[in-house]
Amino acid sequence: MMDKKQVPAPELSVGADKEQTPPVDMKIITTADAGFNCDFYAGLRTFTLDEALDSYFEPKEPVIENLLNPGTYIMAGASKIGKSFLVAEIAFHVATGKDLWDGQYKTHQGGVLYLALEDDIQRIQNRFSRMFGTEGSEVLHFATASRTVEEGLVFQLMEYLKKHPDTKLIIIDTLQKIRGLSNETISYSRDYEVITQLKNLSDTHDLCILIVHHTRKQDADDCFEKISGTNGLMGCADGAMIMSRRRGDPNAKLQITGRDQQDQIINLEQDPSSLLWKFKNADTTLWEEPDDPVIEKICRLIETEKNWSGTASDLITDAGLDGIAPNALTRKLNSKSGPMFREKGIRYIKERNSASREIRLELMEE
Repeated sequence: MMDKKQVPAPELSVGADKEQTPPVDMKIITTADAGFNCDFYAGLRTFTLDEALDSYFEPKEPVIENLLNPGTYIMAGASKIGKSFLVAEIAFHVATGKDLWDGQYKTHQGGVLYLALEDDIQRIQNRFSRMFGTEGSEVLHFATASRTVEEGLVFQLMEYLKKHPDTKLIIIDTLQKIRGLSNETISYSRDYEVITQLKNLSDTHDLCILIVHHTRKQDADDCFEKISGTNGLMGCADGAMIMSRRRGDPNAKLQITGRDQQDQIINLEQDPSSLLWKFKNADTTLWEEPDDPVIEKICRLIETEKNWSGTASDLITDAGLDGIAPNALTRKLNSKSGPMFREKGIRYIKERNSASREIRLELMEE
């Protein structure tokens, strides 16, 4: 009887037609986009809650406060009820920086690209001159033809953004023109993929993409389930707006939902002469974040000093803060930097030098 021996597994040579699997790197790696270290194990990148709370992100400026944020949105409604007039109004106000609906919604000015894929230049001229007279804008750009998503629309938009980096809003009118699925069955995965590609673009460039689409005729308990297509559209988008209106009635209802904003119902009325939409009222009262006494003391300090820098311990002393640890203060500033910037005009910046981590707070000029 032969003795049993441990025989090492044969080593496979690697030829031109074979590829070795690279070894798993167990080191901690740095993700440049997130700003913290992630444990890497078998391809899964993780981060702790502590790392998330200690991370600082530049605040994202909304396009229209309480209405449109950076991200990808769907504007849906029945055919010929005034969606294109509404998005034209949004485009003009963002390009000119004028607040929407007599100041009801504060607008942050920026460049706009409007893909009016069902129009031509004469129709655009007629529509905008009727709505806004002869006032123009050098940062409101139009295109009446584009590739579909499958043909390379995202590449076209990336090339446009290289030339116009100040772009804050891209309007696509309509989804069907860029979806390019006329010969194929629409599926959840295909709908999700179309929105995913546009969402990746909006996230990367910190802008808003607003896609005009249609609703189907069937009733639904949830109005957002009336969006034509599969749930993949709504599932991937950051937000959606449903516009509803009876034929011949100047009044319309705009229902809004989104990941980073409160659900709203806004009642509008269309002016028969200019075809501009006018704000009537809202069925919902917007939630306001309660004042934070720590942040309020810091804001008062910066409103007096204009500019301040130092460590978290220095800020506790200078702002007269009691009962809060430096680490807890830093985490609070990390999470409140957005509201501080939007509401108070105070920019929070974290800096690191050879000796310590410093905080810089600046009151931005109007």
